[in-house]
Amino acid sequence: MKQSINILPAIALRGTTVLPDMIVHFDVSREKSIKAIEAAMLHDQKIFLVTQKDPEVENPGLTDLYKIGTVAYIKQVVKLPHDLLRVLVEGTERAELLSLEQEKPHLCAEIAGFEADGAHYAKSMREAMYRSIRELFQHYCMESGKISKDLAAQIMNIENTEELISQIAVNLPLTWQNRQRILEAVTLEEQYEVVAAILTNEIEILQIGHDLQRKLKAHIDKNQREYILKEQLKLIREELGEENTQDTAEEYRKKLDELEASEEVKEKISKEISRFKSMNSSAAESSVLSSYIETVLSLPWDKRSEDSDDLKEAWKILEDGHYGMKEVKERIMEFLSVRKLTSGGKSPILCLVGPPGTGKTSIAHSVADALHKKYVRICLGGVRDEAEIRGHRKTYVGAMPGRITVALQQAGVSNPLMLLDEIDKTSSDYKGDTSAALLEVLDPEQNSHFNDHYVEIPQDLSEVLFIATANDMQEIPRPLLDRMEVIEISGYTENEKEHIAKEHLVPKQLDVNGIPKGRLTIQAGALRKVINLYTKEAGVRDLERKIGQICRKAAREIMEDDQKKITVSGKNLEKYLGKPRYSYLMANKKDEVGIARGLAWTQVGGDTLQIEVNVMPGKGELVLTGQLGDVMKESAQAGISYIRSVADNYDIAPEFFQEHDIHVHIPEGAVPKDGPSAGITMATAMLSAIIGREVRADVAMTGEITLRGRVLPIGGLKEKLLAAKYAKIRKVLVPKENKPDIQEMDEEILDGLKISFVDNMNEVLHEALAR
Repeated sequence: MKQSINILPAIALRGTTVLPDMIVHFDVSREKSIKAIEAAMLHDQKIFLVTQKDPEVENPGLTDLYKIGTVAYIKQVVKLPHDLLRVLVEGTERAELLSLEQEKPHLCAEIAGFEADGAHYAKSMREAMYRSIRELFQHYCMESGKISKDLAAQIMNIENTEELISQIAVNLPLTWQNRQRILEAVTLEEQYEVVAAILTNEIEILQIGHDLQRKLKAHIDKNQREYILKEQLKLIREELGEENTQDTAEEYRKKLDELEASEEVKEKISKEISRFKSMNSSAAESSVLSSYIETVLSLPWDKRSEDSDDLKEAWKILEDGHYGMKEVKERIMEFLSVRKLTSGGKSPILCLVGPPGTGKTSIAHSVADALHKKYVRICLGGVRDEAEIRGHRKTYVGAMPGRITVALQQAGVSNPLMLLDEIDKTSSDYKGDTSAALLEVLDPEQNSHFNDHYVEIPQDLSEVLFIATANDMQEIPRPLLDRMEVIEISGYTENEKEHIAKEHLVPKQLDVNGIPKGRLTIQAGALRKVINLYTKEAGVRDLERKIGQICRKAAREIMEDDQKKITVSGKNLEKYLGKPRYSYLMANKKDEVGIARGLAWTQVGGDTLQIEVNVMPGKGELVLTGQLGDVMKESAQAGISYIRSVADNYDIAPEFFQEHDIHVHIPEGAVPKDGPSAGITMATAMLSAIIGREVRADVAMTGEITLRGRVLPIGGLKEKLLAAKYAKIRKVLVPKENKPDIQEMDEEILDGLKISFVDNMNEVLHEALAR
C-alpha cells in the first residue's frame, strides 16, 4: 500500500543499485547529479536514488529509469580532483517513481513510498519464511566463505523476518541487476521469494564449482602421484636389476598365518608361496601364480557363520516375507529342528519347481534371513560350459575359478545359502555338459571334496544349503533331479494373490513411487478386478506391474491436481489401467446339446475349455479343429471308438457312423492345445450330439479316457479347480484316482465346488447328461 506523495532531488545511478538499510559510497561526475546533491544538502539531506536501465545513456529520461528506487540519507560528501564528488549514503526506504517534476538544472522526482505489510501475514507464515531464509543463508555461508563469521553470526541472530531478509540482501555480493530485482519486490512475500531464489541459485553454482575443483585436484594429484611412484619404481628396478618379490611373499605369509584352514590346505598354499618367492618377477608365470595365491587365500576354508537356532524367529521371518508356500516353510523348519536335535546334520538340497513369478527366488532370500546365513545367487540360465562350474586349469591364459568357488569367495563363509537359479535352463555343447558338472556339487556324499580345476584343493560344500529353482521339471536331467528334494510350487489362488497384493505388493509400490502413507487407497474390489481381468498368470509379477501403473498415475494426479487422497475402486479402475485385457469363459446359462465344459492346465494357471460337437450327414468322418495336438486327437479317436462300442445301449443305429460326419471343435483356434485330460469331455460332447441329449451347463470335467471307457488320473488339478470356481461351475467330475490330490487341497479351493469322483464313462454320463 502506497504512502503520501513526496518530491525529492534524484540521481540516476549507472551500474549500481542501493537497497534500504544499505550504507554505500559512490562517485558522482555528471553535473545534474552534483546539483541534485547540493539541493538535497540545503534541505533535509534526503535524495532519491534510482537506477538507469541502460548505463550507457548520458541524459536519462523517465522511460530510461526503473520504476522503483530508494530514498537515501546523505551522510557525507567528499570533493575529489577532476570535479568528482564521493557521496556516502544510507538507504532508508523503497519508493515508486511517479514522474520527473524537472530535469534541469537537476532531476527532481515525484515519488510515493510503501507502507510495511508484515503485519498482514499470519504468524505461521512469517515463521516459515524466517526459518527457510535463515537455513538458506546458513548453507550459503558454509559454501561461499565470502561472508565473515562475525557478520554471519550477527545476521543469524536477527529475530525479525523483515530485518533478516533486508540484511541478507544488503550483505550478499550481488550484481546490480539482482539488487534491482530485490528492490522491486515490494511486499514481504515477494522479497522472500526473490532473495530465496537468488540464494538457492548461488548455492547451486558454488556447489558445482566446488565439485569441478575437487575433480580437477583429484585428477592432478593422481597423475602426479602415479608419475612419482613410477619414477621411484624405475630407480629401484635399476638398482636391483629386477623387481623384488620378497615383500609380496611376506605379505602372503602373514595372510596364510591368519587363514582359518586345515593343515593340508595351508601346506599346499605354503608351497605355492615358496615357488612364487623364488621366481623371477619378469617370468610370465609370476603373475599367474600371484593371482592363484590371492584367490586361494581369499576362500573361506574353515570360516563359518553362526546360524540361528531360534525356531520361532525363523518361522516369523518366513511368514512375514511370503504368503502361502506352506510346504517350503515347513521343510525349512524340519531342517532347523533336526539340526538343533543332532547339533549338526547335512543340509538339504531343495529344488523349487513352479511357474514364473511365484516367489521361488525371493523365498530363498527369506530362508537365508531366517537362518542368519549369508546369501549368494548363481544364475545358471544359458550356462553351457562345464568350466563355468568347475573352473579352468590355472595354466591357461585368463584362467579363473568356477562359479561355485567365486560364490563362496563372495559369501566369505563356508556355510552360506547358495541359490542355483534357473537350473532347468542349463545346456551343453562340445565343451561339456553343465548339468553333469553339477552332479558332484549337489551330491551330499561327494560334495565334501568338491574339486575346482583352478583351485586344485578339495573344498567342503557339505555345509552349504543349496536351493535350486526351475520352471519346468521335465527340462532337468534325471540324474540331477534324483539328487534334489523337489518341492512343487503351484500358482497362487485369487485369494492368495489378493493377500500378497495387500500385504506386500501395494506397500512396496507405494514406497517405490514415493506416495505418502494414506494418500492412495486401492480397494479390495479393485484388486480382485486387476487379478482376474488385467492379469493372467500363475505368479504375481504382472500383478505387481499393474499396481505400479496405478501408483504412477496416482502420483501424477497428486502432483498435477494436488489431490489429498485418491481411492481406486472397481468402478474407476479403467481410468488407471484402461479396458480389461482378459475375459473368462463363464458357465453357460442353459443346458445345450453337443457342448461340454472341460478343464485345462496352462503355464499361467488353469482355464476352462468349451468343446463343441456337430453331427451332420456325411461319409462317417471325424473332423477335429482348434489346433489340437497329437495326444488330444488320439483322445478324440478313443472317445468315438468307445461310443461306437456302446451304441446299442443308447439306441444308435449301426449305420449312423457310416452316414454321418462328426465335427469336434475347441474355440480359440489360434492357441495350441494338447494333452489327454480332455478325453472324457470330448466323449461326453460327442455322445450328447449323437443322441440329442443336453449336457448340464453347471458341470465341468477332466480325465483321460480309455477304449473301454475307464477314466484315468490327470495333473494340474489345483489350477483346473480354481478355473472352474471362477467360471461359476458348481460340479466338477474328477478321476477317482485323483482323490488323494483333492484331500491335500486347502478348503479355500474346494469351497463352493461339488467334487464327484468318477471311475468310468457310465458314471461320467450319469452325472453330466441332463435327465
